[in-house]
Amino acid sequence: MKIAVIGAGSIGGYLGARLALAGEEVSFIARGANLAAINANGFRLIEEDGSTVHADNVRAVQKMADAGAQDYVLLAVKAHQVAAAAADIGALMGPETAVVTLQNGIPWWYFHRLAGPLEGRAVTSVDPDGRVAGLIDADRVIGSVVYPASELVEPGVVRVIEGNRFSLGEPDNSKSPRVQRIAEALVRAGFKAPVSSDLRAEIWLKLWGNLTFNPVSALTHATLAGICRFAPTRALAEAMMREAREAAEKLGVRFRIPIEKRIAGAEAVGEHKTSMLQDVEAGRALELDALLGSVIELARMTGTPTPHCDAIYACVALLGATLAEQGTGLRIDSDAGR
Repeated sequence: MKIAVIGAGSIGGYLGARLALAGEEVSFIARGANLAAINANGFRLIEEDGSTVHADNVRAVQKMADAGAQDYVLLAVKAHQVAAAAADIGALMGPETAVVTLQNGIPWWYFHRLAGPLEGRAVTSVDPDGRVAGLIDADRVIGSVVYPASELVEPGVVRVIEGNRFSLGEPDNSKSPRVQRIAEALVRAGFKAPVSSDLRAEIWLKLWGNLTFNPVSALTHATLAGICRFAPTRALAEAMMREAREAAEKLGVRFRIPIEKRIAGAEAVGEHKTSMLQDVEAGRALELDALLGSVIELARMTGTPTPHCDAIYACVALLGATLAEQGTGLRIDSDAGR
């Protein structure tokens, strides 16, 4: 199959390299150093056990028109980067092309084919001007929940930290031939790729942690273990999760595990810096609206009060604006003063 990967970063590189090694025709949409490195050297993966595999049968292009129509497009950028990344996505579209969305948080297509009074409703926190909805036909979308952790260590090289599961699902929860085909391709490439009959429940289960621990860590510079083991922030996480659960349940979502078990799972990860804390330290834009702003928006739709979520959102939004204005990151040096 012809598969284009928009975004040759940690997740896109992981997926694209493995798919190419399994025999798929993979084109990365990339730029700058990544573009040059992939075309010169292919893509290299450093696996969890330290071994290295090399996909030398991939290509990278900057212009989507140079890749042409694809069978599948893997949209592997952060939520706030989707509109810019998809500006020319039409050049990748054939009559049957499907777009697999790989963003964290509530996706812009959340209410597409979701039976009920909110069917078709826009999620303005992640698509404020409707540009993404205008660029990507929601009928082409296959949703996903990304579980692995990996990092781009240099252009064209990704280190896998842990995990190989990507859950997939149609917006209408059907097990269509197209979602089955891409799932089978991912399995051939060595991934776990279950097709969910209720992907939104999986989205919320992962988001339950992201909407709490990411912004709290951005403010406190604490790891997951630190947040969970400090009684006041553990209580804050519980309160934010309760607010989110109430809103989600009004939308028909059912959580399979209790809050305490979800927090215990985060604590077990240990001294891990969340992606949002890493972005604060690096001075990158924060993925706040997809992870928390969207939850607050859906809570408003359902008449659910979210005072704890609102307060944390306001503080992190100001932090993000300040970092952007100053053009720098913020890092607490653990060795300072020693």
